[in-house]
Amino acid sequence: MVDIDVGVSVLADTVEEATRTAADRARAVVAALSSSGVTEADISTIDFTIHPEYDYSGNEQRLTGYRVNNTVRARLRDVDRVGSIVDAVSASGGDHARVSGVRFGIADDTPMKTAARETAWNDAVAKATQLATLAGQRLGPATSITEVVRSPVVPVRMMADMAMAKESSTPIQPGTTTVSVTLQVEFALES
Repeated sequence: MVDIDVGVSVLADTVEEATRTAADRARAVVAALSSSGVTEADISTIDFTIHPEYDYSGNEQRLTGYRVNNTVRARLRDVDRVGSIVDAVSASGGDHARVSGVRFGIADDTPMKTAARETAWNDAVAKATQLATLAGQRLGPATSITEVVRSPVVPVRMMADMAMAKESSTPIQPGTTTVSVTLQVEFALES
């Protein structure tokens, strides 16, 4: 799966004008997501701000307008379509479009965590058995087990040319994802 943060940023002379334009463009962005197959449950607003902007050049501040930002997070479940969906969102938002994040993840990493946990356990037992043998002891039962699960590490390489050719979508590279489980195990020793 991929989570992308997309939206619009509009600067206008008045709050009313900035809000209206941002609302129109944000509706178009959400419509582009929906028509690309993203469900309503997978689209949520994560940021909405209105604030004045000033020019601080010279000796005094000068109001340049009011900025409205509206950002949604969309969960995309078809990784192969991310580039074309980013293109559709960019086109629908026009010059106000913003893409501020692309994060790859695993929709259900349970099987991977289970496999990693089993591998970590077998490694802990093998190392502890070797150490017990070297010490002239036999490995006893585990007396303490602590698991540390690390969040998936997902390197993302995004190669986007905003002046993209119409015949191809923006290339988005998923890279690889790693699930890691660390076990800290204490065993009793038997003579």
